[in-house]
Order: sequence, then C-alpha cells, then structure tokens
Amino acid sequence: MKTKIITLEKSKVSIKIVAFVFFLSIAILAPLLNQQIITGSIVNAVLLLSTAYLGLTSGILLSFIPSLFASSYGLLPALFLPMIPYIILSNIMLVAIFWVLMKKNFWFGAVSASVIKFLFLFSASSYIINFFIQKSLPAKIVVMMTWPQLTTALIGSVIVFTILKIKNEI
Repeated sequence: MKTKIITLEKSKVSIKIVAFVFFLSIAILAPLLNQQIITGSIVNAVLLLSTAYLGLTSGILLSFIPSLFASSYGLLPALFLPMIPYIILSNIMLVAIFWVLMKKNFWFGAVSASVIKFLFLFSASSYIINFFIQKSLPAKIVVMMTWPQLTTALIGSVIVFTILKIKNEI
C-alpha cells in the first residue's frame, strides 16, 4: 500500500515537472515571434496559466525567463536593457496579484493584476527614460512599455480563462 502512495506522489511530482518544462519552453520560445502583441499575450498567458496550475512559485520562476531570453536573443532595443529588472518585477507582480485574487474571482484577479502590471511598467519606464536614458527615443520603443502591456496582459487573461473554461476548471 505504501508503494502505491509513494508512486502516486512521484507521479504527481512528475506531472508538475513536465508541466513546468512545457510552460518554460513556451516562455523561452515566445520572444522569438518578435511581435509584441502576440509574444506578450502568450507570455502573460503562460505566466497566469502556470500560476493557476502549478502555484505561485512556478509563476514567479517563469517571470524571469522571457525578458532574460529576449535580451539574450537581442530582441529588446539596447536602450531598454535597464528595463529588464522592472519587466521581471512587473511579471512577478502580475502572478502574485493574480494568485491572491483569482481565488475570489478569476476576472477580478486577472484584470487587477493586468492593470497593476501596466501601471508599474508605465511608471518605471517613464522614470527611467526621463531620468536615466535622457535621449529622445523613437516613439515605437517608448510605446512598448505603455498600452501594449495592458492589452497583452488582458489578452493573456482571456486565453487562460478560455483554457480553464474548456477544461471545466472555472
């Protein structure tokens, strides 16, 4: 009897490891699409879905991956490299707020987390651009840290909601 319990526990752990590796793979590959709306939506969906399925720790761990790989692939403009810690922190805020609030209501958690992520990144990027970079940046680069952050987080939320609804988990 103990053998079956141990095997069952190992099986659950194995499933979680496989799921984490799956989410990790998507988080690594998504920046290669090099289109902010698509990439951001996928990354936000992966962060929220991994948090919903695997817990807060997994969501936090995965929060580091997309920005680090995007910078190593050369997909972020060089002037935006100082933003990487803030992008990572905004992802951690997204999953943490979602984790706490989704238990009350999925949409309350998802929308609140998305808005807070957007406000944080918008504020941080405005501060860094104005006080540290002090260069006139192309509008396309500046816009990357504004409304697309909210849009991609909300689209990611819709993707997660759809998956959870199909699986009858909401």
